[in-house]
Amino acid sequence: MPMPPFPGGSRPTPGMRPRRPPVSQEDPKQFESLRASLLFCPKCQTATPARERLLLVLPTGNLYEYVCAQCGTSTGSKTEQAQGGGLLAP
Repeated sequence: MPMPPFPGGSRPTPGMRPRRPPVSQEDPKQFESLRASLLFCPKCQTATPARERLLLVLPTGNLYEYVCAQCGTSTGSKTEQAQGGGLLAP
């Protein structure tokens, strides 16, 4: 029984990865906010699950700290820009 043709019409070269389709420009907000799931912990000496903890609420956005889920060591931080784009008037 013959095998079905490969997508794209040709057989991939061994050791080569198939081409990915180009990234769509339709939704630029798709990657606006990313959340880390694993980060390297200097104390555990390995990549471990990270917990996101709100550290500060600033006028320009929120400051988050990533901590190791196993030992609690700080492994990174990020600032998320405010959604409103401005400050509240007093």
